[in-house]
Formats: sequence, C-alpha cells, structure tokens
Amino acid sequence: MTDRFGDSLSRRSLLKAGGAALLAPALASPALSQGQSDVIRIGHLTPRTGFLGPLGEFAVQAAQLAVEEINAAGGIAGRKVELLSEDSVNPQTASAKAERMVQRDRVACLVGEINSASALAISQVAQREKILFINTGANSDALRGSDCKRFMFHVESQNTMMVRACGRALLDRGLIKGRKVYALTADYAFGHDLLKQAKKYFAANDATLVGEDLIPTELTDFSPFLLKLRQAKPDLVICNLAGAQITNFLKQYSEFGLPFPVAGFGFDTALAWGAGPGNFLGTWPVIWHHQIDSPSAKTFVAAFKAKYKKPPENQGWGDYTALKIVAQSMNELKATGSIRVVEHLESGAKFDIAKVREGYFRPWDHELMQEMFAITALPADQVKNPYDIFTSTGPLPGPGESLEVLATTRDENACTFPA
Repeated sequence: MTDRFGDSLSRRSLLKAGGAALLAPALASPALSQGQSDVIRIGHLTPRTGFLGPLGEFAVQAAQLAVEEINAAGGIAGRKVELLSEDSVNPQTASAKAERMVQRDRVACLVGEINSASALAISQVAQREKILFINTGANSDALRGSDCKRFMFHVESQNTMMVRACGRALLDRGLIKGRKVYALTADYAFGHDLLKQAKKYFAANDATLVGEDLIPTELTDFSPFLLKLRQAKPDLVICNLAGAQITNFLKQYSEFGLPFPVAGFGFDTALAWGAGPGNFLGTWPVIWHHQIDSPSAKTFVAAFKAKYKKPPENQGWGDYTALKIVAQSMNELKATGSIRVVEHLESGAKFDIAKVREGYFRPWDHELMQEMFAITALPADQVKNPYDIFTSTGPLPGPGESLEVLATTRDENACTFPA
C-alpha cells in the first residue's frame, strides 16, 4: 500500500517502524487535532449540463443537504465541512477538476459522478494521489472489475445488479423466457457495459435478442428507431438509455402508440417524473426511491421536501448517502486520512443507508452491498400526484437472501487493485 503522497509504506510497516516513522510528514492518515484547519473540504463532482444534467441537479441538492445536516450535528469531530461542487462536464474536465481539488484545495476526499467514463478518469486521479473517491452514480461493471481502484468505492450499484433486479420482475411477468427482445442502448461506456450484461442475462434466461441499436447521447428524435420497432414486433423493448434520453424516448414511444411492453436495465426516478403520467411506461430497476418504508428514508425525504419542495430521487440519495458514510467513518476514526478510511470501509463497517437493511462494502471490489427495487409505471388514471407514479417491488434481495446475490462474483468480475 502507498500513502496519499506516494511513499511505498503500508500502515502496518509504519507501525512496526516505531514512533519516529509516525512523525513522517507524508503520513496519509492524519488524526484530527487542534492544529489543523477548522474546515474539512470535500470535493463533489457531477454533471450539471448535458443529458445527465437533470440527475446532477438532484445530486448537488442532496449533497448540500447532507453537509448542512452533518454540520448541524457537529461536523467531523467539531470541524465544519465545506462542500466544493463542480460540473464534471466530461472525462477530461472531470480529471482536471479532481486534480485541482486535491492539489490546490486540499480536499479530504472526492465524492460524486454519474458518467462511467468520467468516474474512471476521477478514479485514476484518486489512485495516483492516494485519496478516497466514492462513486455515487456510475454503474459500469468494469469500474468494479478490470478498472477497479483501491481508493475508489461505489455507493451506486453495478450494471449487473440493475439487470438482475429488473430481470426478476420481468421473469415474474413472463416477459423474458422464450421472448423476443429488441434493445436500444446509449452509445457510451455505461450503455456498452449495460448491453453486455443484458445479453448475458438474456442468454441465461432463454430470451432472444432480435434487434439492437446504439443511440448517440445527443439524439433527440427517436422516430427512425420507433419505426424499426414497429416492423420488428418484439415481445419486449429494452431501453438501455441514460439521462434525458429515456425521458425523450418514453414521450415519443407514447406518441407513436406502440403496443410492445417496455422495460429498462438502468434508470433514475427523475426520468419517470420528466416523462410524466401517461408517458412513463414499463418496469425499471432503481437503487432507491422516495416511497421506501424505513425511518431513515422517511427522514431524508421529509428534509429534502422541506428544503426543495419536491421529493428526492435515487441519484440524490446516492450523493447524500456517500457524504453521510464519509462523515460517520471519519468521526468514528477521529481521522480524515484516506488510508484509514479505506481500511475502515474494507473492514465490514455497516451503515444506515435509508433502506430496510444496513449496507456494507465488499472488501475485494468495494461495491456497496444493499437492497434494490424494481418499479412499474401506474396507469395514468391511478396517478394522484406528479411523483407517486409507480408501484415498487419489495426489497431485492428479499429478507431471507444474502445482499450479495444480485452482484457479480469474483469469477464473473475479477478485481485486482493496482499498487
């Protein structure tokens, strides 16, 4: 293990070296002390513009709420937390801003992101600088496998977890086994990985992929693809799109009046709200939603509603939860150093994550083990307000199952942390 400043010393070897080694200025696990700044800065990067911008807005609002609550509760060991939020824009900009936050602003950690390619760019900075990065919205399995990093953790679920959660609901409805499926997929890293995992699921469950199209992220007119769907007559349309793409697709799908059931393997509840009653269709996986029946979920929803006059959606939950995990861990450790926090998260520490069961990070790939849900659109005549427009399964996995059954195994998605 190396510390944040690159010295090849593990924490264990430092302890063996005795008191003199503990005085080394490059030690990456500083205990909180009166001699330090009275502010702990946390860098928050997430897209505020483009097709992921609507999700980024919820992320920023929830992150601000989390910091307000952390400071109201005493901060981190009495020190105020300051959130530095930036629009990550694209992978190149995300990398540059992450580096600036670490080197110039001296942030204690990095939190955020939605775009998988940008999350990879940030993780490379985090690994090089030996600073904690908690990914709150990027789903690519590769980030937990071939591209995994020792200093990167994932509050967001991996694509395989999304596919398997929604797949359970689709199997129950008879829409997978022996069925013909047509897939529309976002043409960037997230979509490519999601389609890869979806194809594995189709093959394992006797579904036939009869058509697939890659959709540019800037596309707004889906009519050529809707005409192809009309001709293909699939049993199920799988929408592996992202961000505002999904909202636009659903609106146009409704206008075309196509009769084929719709589902997707990646989703955010803000996109359902954007489509609106009557346009929002089908069954989708979510990592969290505002109707979850747990005390901490209800508290979060009430606080967010009071501040922003609307319920939070799942991307907001991710950024809010990541910041609460960071604050809890640093307070328990009485230290802000990334190596100490990494070791704490790898130790099996459990966290209240506004669900029924607590969550924990797997030490070998740093994925948060947690419950997920599949939601299905309500008919327009059953919708009573703009937000409660879907029904939900109970928690997935169910109460008697391991939290790890939806996630990839080591054999499926091997992770070897870089030195």
